[in-house]
Amino acid sequence: MKRTFFTSIILLVCIAFFLSARGVAQNNKDVVTGRIAKKLTLDQAAMCEEIKEYTPYNSAVVFSITIGQVSCFTSFDPVSEKTFIYHKWYHRDKPSTKKTLTLNPPRWSTYSSILLRETDKGPWRVEISDQNGNLFRILRFSITD
Repeated sequence: MKRTFFTSIILLVCIAFFLSARGVAQNNKDVVTGRIAKKLTLDQAAMCEEIKEYTPYNSAVVFSITIGQVSCFTSFDPVSEKTFIYHKWYHRDKPSTKKTLTLNPPRWSTYSSILLRETDKGPWRVEISDQNGNLFRILRFSITD
């Protein structure tokens, strides 16, 4: 009788410990999920001919030199606090320019542009990164005749 009683007590203590540990893990998961939800997230990125009404216009991967400029559009949602991002432009794998752009909560769209010259024909890329150097995306495109 005593043995059954003690076995039952030990079993109840083990179950209680298991359930409480499981509850803590669930709470930690909620905290981590909450942090992830607040993390800066790139919602949209596109190379385009121009920006009209806060959206990219004529998105493409090949642009004619005759359009005169090309733009890199980025949209972030959510943005939890004021922060900076970078558009690093490369022509033929050589750095061309670096644009620092500001983002504000709760969501934000921004862009950078370059004017095209005859010497700008060929392959390009724009690396979109945060102020810590974390890379969000690389957009590749070409400039032709």
